[in-house]
Amino acid sequence: MIRLALREFRTEGIVGLALAIALGVLLLVTRIHIVNVNDAFQTACRRAHSCSSTPNPVLTVDNPLQHALPLIAMVAPALIGIFYGAPLIAREVESGLFRLSWTQSVTLRRWLAVKLGIVGLAAMMIGGLVAWMVDWWMSPIDAVNMNRFGLSSFGYHGVAPIGYAAFAFALGATAGALLRRTVPAMGATLAGFVGMRLAVTYWIRPNFALPVYESVPLPINEGGVSFSPVATTEAFNPPGVTVPNGWVYSTEAVNKAGHAPTGHYLLNACPAFFNQAPQPPPTGPKTAAGNTGVTLFNNCVDKLSRTIHTLVAYQPGSRFWPFQWAEMGVFLVAAIALCGLTYWWLRRQYG
Repeated sequence: MIRLALREFRTEGIVGLALAIALGVLLLVTRIHIVNVNDAFQTACRRAHSCSSTPNPVLTVDNPLQHALPLIAMVAPALIGIFYGAPLIAREVESGLFRLSWTQSVTLRRWLAVKLGIVGLAAMMIGGLVAWMVDWWMSPIDAVNMNRFGLSSFGYHGVAPIGYAAFAFALGATAGALLRRTVPAMGATLAGFVGMRLAVTYWIRPNFALPVYESVPLPINEGGVSFSPVATTEAFNPPGVTVPNGWVYSTEAVNKAGHAPTGHYLLNACPAFFNQAPQPPPTGPKTAAGNTGVTLFNNCVDKLSRTIHTLVAYQPGSRFWPFQWAEMGVFLVAAIALCGLTYWWLRRQYG
């Protein structure tokens, strides 16, 4: 039975492995160039003592590939589900081979266990290999961006892609068993996988751990003071707090009671400024009126900075790996549940 399963999976396995090897060769060649550019930049800026103020050219090297690789890593599990999982059972039912395969000495349970085990492990290996290669290639860029925990980049780093591949494969097998047609099963697999990824990313992952709250000074610039809450899904460094590779949920200006300042509160806090000069005067030669406006603005900023601060809610970078393992676990549990559903359905229909 194992030999038969390997023979049936031979074409898909060889194609998947060949594509992974081709991608690996491309990444190896281009990453050597990125590392050389980064090393040259680090050496030059250390000599000039201007590393912090000089943009790293690594961010613009192979820019099309930098945009394409995250997409490849995110699409790879879906393709595994479509081409490995969906035809696994649907092809047997469509061709009528199930009447022969499931009525021999090999039981349905053993047939399904061997099929799901061999192809599923291959799917997880290929999905993990692609993600590892992309993660490895992106590491010099991640060292500059410090954004590995960001909402858009979390999914192609670490071990979570292994869970994605396992879930996509199991979802494809289940869709094939339920729909009994390969092409509709492929479409259902893609839709189901995208829906699961979105649900975990926006609803489940944020609840893996309570966020850390930190108060930082109110951000002030020449354009004024911002009091509107800002939600962000990427790594962010608010004034006064550093979140390398962190995931910031939101930043919001609040008063000492933890509430967002209302217009009435601001008007009472700085009546002269908000009544006479809603915006600070433009920079340039100072007139008597301009000096008055500047004074009002500075007084207002000084008063507000003592009563209002920015509340930052974020996940620190140290939680990256716990979140990775938790997300992989969620998708693996879902994959196991789908395998159980597949067995129950096939036994109910044909057992």
